[in-house]
Amino acid sequence: MRKEEKSNLNLLKNYLPTIILLVMILALTVWSFSTGLAVKEGTPDLTTTAIILLLIVGLFAGLLGGIIGTGGCSVMLPILHFYLGYPTPVAIGTTLFAVIFTAISGGYGHLIRKNLDVKTTLWLAGFGVVGVVIGSYVFDMLTDQTALLGLLLGIAFLLPALRMIIEGVINRNKAHPEGNVIPGSDYRKGSFGFIIGILTGLVGLGGGYALVPGLIYLFNAPVYVTMGTSLATMIPLAIVGGGIKLAEGFVAIGAGLIMAAGTIIGAQFGAAIIKKFHPALLKLIFGIYFLYVSIKFIAAYFGILIF
Repeated sequence: MRKEEKSNLNLLKNYLPTIILLVMILALTVWSFSTGLAVKEGTPDLTTTAIILLLIVGLFAGLLGGIIGTGGCSVMLPILHFYLGYPTPVAIGTTLFAVIFTAISGGYGHLIRKNLDVKTTLWLAGFGVVGVVIGSYVFDMLTDQTALLGLLLGIAFLLPALRMIIEGVINRNKAHPEGNVIPGSDYRKGSFGFIIGILTGLVGLGGGYALVPGLIYLFNAPVYVTMGTSLATMIPLAIVGGGIKLAEGFVAIGAGLIMAAGTIIGAQFGAAIIKKFHPALLKLIFGIYFLYVSIKFIAAYFGILIF
């Protein structure tokens, strides 16, 4: 077999799971529209414009997620809530549902590129799943207090955003630890994962805004491996959390599947180009966007609209 043919075969082998996942999403999307389950009562209609916007949002969320280790929730959730008019509980549930597929695609992309600490992922995810169940229970008690949920989201974004902006500016010329292993005891990682799980179940976020800065600052983890580990950890957390919210009726299936299709593609590109970015630049980009989202949610609680 020629070298070029062998290279193409390996490329197809690497991307085959992603292709299968994308085909599954497309099939489910067609099914949801044909059965009338695509649009949830009380949410906006899925017009052609809305579908295109959701797909673009998914692509960008996946790209950003693949680069900075998030499920893309920080992109999708504000768009769903502020610009498309989805109620806060449904925006949270739909986002977490879409994150399932972002995490699978991006996590696999980082795995084949060895940007992932498998042992750390297992400890974080194992205890995180327990936390997701608890967080989802608390979420149920707050679903009729949408303004409060928004405020909690804003506060949750604020501290990591400021910390990453500062680190991104100060350390722009500073070398960061390299390697493919995240240091720290298994007990600490499990405890941290449990906390992440609670936050994921409660506000539909976890991987990006809490896992990434937590691993970097609490465990002095290599940045690139942190991104892949964060996405891989979010797979079981999003499956459990998103599954619970789907069963409870807090997921707009059509919107979630359309965004998922975009995130699957975007996450692969993000995982492929992550090492073209300096770690400090990733932190700065990450922090600026999170600060914007944080201020937006907090302002909305006080009746102030920020575009």
